[in-house]
Amino acid sequence: MNTNERLSALFDFDGVVMDTESQYSIFWHQIGVDYLQHDNLEQIIKGQTLTNIFNTYFSHLSDKQTEIDQKLKYFEQHMKYEYVTGFESFLADLKAHGVLTAVVTSSDEGKMAAVYEAHPEIKGMFDYILTAEMFSKSKPDPDCYLLGMKLFGTDAAHSFVFEDSFNGLKAGMASGATVVGLATTNQAEDIAPFCHYILHDYHDFSFDKLMTWYERRHS
Repeated sequence: MNTNERLSALFDFDGVVMDTESQYSIFWHQIGVDYLQHDNLEQIIKGQTLTNIFNTYFSHLSDKQTEIDQKLKYFEQHMKYEYVTGFESFLADLKAHGVLTAVVTSSDEGKMAAVYEAHPEIKGMFDYILTAEMFSKSKPDPDCYLLGMKLFGTDAAHSFVFEDSFNGLKAGMASGATVVGLATTNQAEDIAPFCHYILHDYHDFSFDKLMTWYERRHS
């Protein structure tokens, strides 16, 4: 690696920073059943912005979108926000080695306000927090990750994307970055075709181990 080039690490939020995806699965499963008679909606929409979810799956229920939005806001206000195992230590290690870090989430500012209330430290942990309002296209489009690279002045060759959902993993791969899949939401064997490397969590993971993967991929 050229030591003059800084690296960037772009993290999805739910299922990657915070272990929340199982809670969302329960919420969106019930929404799918109640409004669409669909028993697998939670798997299809993971990683997408709420706007994209509404436009794609609820366009014929415009009168119900406000109701669903209100239910989601209430749900997010009462969720449990707990870090994925080892995340805080891993992030601190990255920052100690000068890696630029950002959250790149399909969640909106309203949801993140609930996160900041539960974890005020989050705002100071990253160089940027990019939310759904900041990019025009939803994952699996790479728009959000390309924006993160642009803000940092880095390129795909010097960027890592950490994702858990299929839509997010596809977005990371389309961005050209090195993609690390978190097997927190889906099974490792299921996400393997959509990422370069896999972690179950960040326990005992470090900057040095990440660099081993980096050198392996770019050698």
